[in-house]
Amino acid sequence: MPTIHPTAQVSSEAEIADDVSIGPFSVIEGPVKLAAGVKVGGHALVTGRTHIGEASDIGWGAVVGADPQDLSFDPSVDSGVIIGPRNTLREYVTVHRGSKAGMHTVIGEGNFLMIGVHLAHDVKIGDGNILANNVLLGGHVTIGNKAFLGGGSGYHQFIKIGDLAMIQGTSAVSQDVPPFCTAHGRNTLAGLNTVGMRRAGFDAATRAAVKRAFQLIFQSGKLRKEALAEAAVIDWPEAARRFLDAIATPSKKGVMSP
Repeated sequence: MPTIHPTAQVSSEAEIADDVSIGPFSVIEGPVKLAAGVKVGGHALVTGRTHIGEASDIGWGAVVGADPQDLSFDPSVDSGVIIGPRNTLREYVTVHRGSKAGMHTVIGEGNFLMIGVHLAHDVKIGDGNILANNVLLGGHVTIGNKAFLGGGSGYHQFIKIGDLAMIQGTSAVSQDVPPFCTAHGRNTLAGLNTVGMRRAGFDAATRAAVKRAFQLIFQSGKLRKEALAEAAVIDWPEAARRFLDAIATPSKKGVMSP
């Protein structure tokens, strides 16, 4: 049987695996699904059509599945939150549900969200990302895999953050950060996350190719469309193509520059 503190409130609609742990004064409200090994700390709220994957840890005071902070939102909308396996959401993390019928805020696998992180409606996060204390993501932000977002940084709605991006704490980001790049301050690229690429297993030849692509796009003096046209006839390794694709298909906010 699940381990449920006697002060917790658990809805009869909820589906809870046998080895789930729910702490004191927590509320599991509505058709929530908690998979095997999930831990919910005290004073947390998990509500609505929220699915939490195996071995995930929901910290004290976290709120998962609450309504979006959107003045036009209709609370009767059937939307939710999907959290994959082995995620850690520390104290006071907030994750809001999707803003339209059938839409979800989605967290992949093995992410670490530190104290006070906020994920607005319809955010999509991949796998293995680290969001430091008080990172704030606006609605519809998309993050790839293994990115690091520094503490206190804020992200405008609809932008894209690529794989292995690293962003300095307290940054104000309202444009895309391409894969493998570092950024700081207000929409400023600092260069490539070569250390992160090496640690992630990218060999020297691949790292060099991504560096050549970065130089072609940002340091050749060519217009962006000219640099992309030149890049299109070159045979790049997969990682460099991923970088170039992010440049060629940005969000409506565009891609930041050095």
